[in-house]
Amino acid sequence: SVDCSFSQGVCDWKQDADDDFDWNPADRDRGDGYYMAVPAFVGHKKDMGRLNLLLTNLKPKSSYCLIFSYRLAGERVGKLRVFLANKKPAPVWEENKGKDEKWRTGKVEIFQGAETTNSVTFESERGKGKTGEIGVDNVTLISGLCPED
Repeated sequence: SVDCSFSQGVCDWKQDADDDFDWNPADRDRGDGYYMAVPAFVGHKKDMGRLNLLLTNLKPKSSYCLIFSYRLAGERVGKLRVFLANKKPAPVWEENKGKDEKWRTGKVEIFQGAETTNSVTFESERGKGKTGEIGVDNVTLISGLCPED
């Protein structure tokens, strides 16, 4: 498994230069490192912020599972989507409201064909809300299919 977390991970993260705003580090409640977040008040409604995870050395014709923690905190905070670079422009994962402020786990299967996925994008879309945030943390890449809950 590959640790892509933001505090001490080994992965290559890049802010998208063509989006509307950046993701920013936010301190964890426990004080052990940080996660990446977009506060609800950043930008205008429907603005996008994209954080790209650059993947190198993934083997062709094999399966991987991207596991991450996420939270959508606040009223009408917006949407969080995950895209794979070589797939159709549709998101492979999307969440648009938080039931509460708890962290949840998201999973995305990455099937490598002859074309290998060379990046994963976490996209935050600004909602109508003025409070809260969209956060992502504990990003891990494991080989094989995603485990059942």
